[in-house]
Amino acid sequence: MTTANQNAVERYRNNFLKEVEANVEEGDMVKMCMQCGVCAGSCPLGPHWEHSPQKIFMMIRAGKREEVLSSDSMWMCTSCYNCIVRCPRQLPITHIMHGLANYAHRLGLAPKGQPTREFGTLFWNNLVKKGRVNELTLTIGHYFKDGIAAGIKTGLAMQAVGLGMVKAKRLNPMEIFGGHAVKDLKGFHAMVAKAQEIEAKKKGFTA
Repeated sequence: MTTANQNAVERYRNNFLKEVEANVEEGDMVKMCMQCGVCAGSCPLGPHWEHSPQKIFMMIRAGKREEVLSSDSMWMCTSCYNCIVRCPRQLPITHIMHGLANYAHRLGLAPKGQPTREFGTLFWNNLVKKGRVNELTLTIGHYFKDGIAAGIKTGLAMQAVGLGMVKAKRLNPMEIFGGHAVKDLKGFHAMVAKAQEIEAKKKGFTA
């Protein structure tokens, strides 16, 4: 066997696949991908993927840990489930991609400045405060994440939409003062803390 072939075999016989199987939701199904490409062809955002799902799965099996976990591909998934419906082997592709995104985020390896990741973090931080999303503060936080000037510019551009939402009672200006919370906020926070504790133990992280 040539040196090149030996290196290729060594990369394939790697621990990254085992790492994914142990730490990523449905990660044990990655090895079942037969590389048909139906997932990429079925995805509405297919042309915009840095790496399509089947490429991500092959990269995992090839041991390309850094390239996979730093890719923005997992953050492109919109959960339309076309890939799952059309996959010949019915692989839970959507769950795997979200699982990889979450794992990369928790390891601190996810790409910086990725819009979906930034919004997801902003959404979660907003939701977890009172158990309900405060649409007004979420919107303001999203508009002003790149600075005051950018926030004002975006706000002015979206003012017609905002006023329409206020008139339709889909946005309450009074929520600027904090908004309303779930009835048992203490219980909600306890539930979230317990879920994070269980997840941390399951995946080998510290809470």
